Amino acid sequence: MCAGVGSGAGESVAGITAYGCGAEEANLFRATAERRGVVVRVIEAPVSEANAALARGSRCVSVGHRVPISNSTLRALRAVGVQYISTRSTGRNHLDVDFAQRLGIRVEGVTYSPGGVADYTLMLMLMALRRARSVLLGVEVGDFRVQGPRGRELQDLTVGVIGTGRIGTAVIERLRGFGCAVLAYDHRMKTRVEYVGLDELFSRSDIVTLHTPLTSETRHLVNGKRIGRMKAGALIVNTGRGGLVDTEALLVAIEGGHLGGAALDVLEGEEGVFYVDHRDTPIRNPLVPRLQRLPNVVLTPHTAYYTEQALFDTVQNTLLNCLEFERTHA
Repeated sequence: MCAGVGSGAGESVAGITAYGCGAEEANLFRATAERRGVVVRVIEAPVSEANAALARGSRCVSVGHRVPISNSTLRALRAVGVQYISTRSTGRNHLDVDFAQRLGIRVEGVTYSPGGVADYTLMLMLMALRRARSVLLGVEVGDFRVQGPRGRELQDLTVGVIGTGRIGTAVIERLRGFGCAVLAYDHRMKTRVEYVGLDELFSRSDIVTLHTPLTSETRHLVNGKRIGRMKAGALIVNTGRGGLVDTEALLVAIEGGHLGGAALDVLEGEEGVFYVDHRDTPIRNPLVPRLQRLPNVVLTPHTAYYTEQALFDTVQNTLLNCLEFERTHA
């Protein structure tokens, strides 16, 4: 059981149960919790209905984002006294937040350094512009010829950034160093850039990059109609959430030659595909092999966030979130 201990100030602090922790994350949780005088129970397996009882005695739990959390799991957590979930991600679309709230469980994400995702986004843009996947695949099999369409230079292009929160703003700051034109769309103007409507952004941009949360309103924000407005040869980059893009519509546009390609770190239906070794097992998502066959598509397994700084930030901030909940709900 995750019992409470006294903090350095003599204050009683309840324990926290952290699910879905690999070895590196577990070690950081234990070290950080010890410094703050908190007992943390670390569970390697993702939270599920079967192991929810391990959180008994903890009002606060921390969960990862890699595995969806079912409503039955949320009910099981509430049954053992859980009142707060801190998910180690900015997005919360891997669980039903409204259902959790109806049960009496508050759900919050964490912030972490936006630099890792912003850097990765720029890398994907440049890889897509220079057809890096085709070059690398050729080199892997011993083909060192320079062939295929010539690459384009970022300084000559217009990049449309959808979502100008912490990550979108960090992407914009990096793009300024390349000398390209930048457009942005958001409900609120948050940074110094030219804001335009969505239709104008899609029609004017050579690259559209996505950095907005996935909600019922933003699901399939990139759809067939908006793709149809894009310039011939334009690119889509997505390091946000897979559901922002109608992948079938994207594939049709790339396979038909209207779009120049895409760079995707997230994907619709990535659950059960990403974070799993499929070398000897079939991939059940039919979109994946179609994407893999396209030489002008870069596909990576939701890894843009995967940096040392982001790990430190997510562990520290999930503990701080839990401690703040305990302090305000004593």
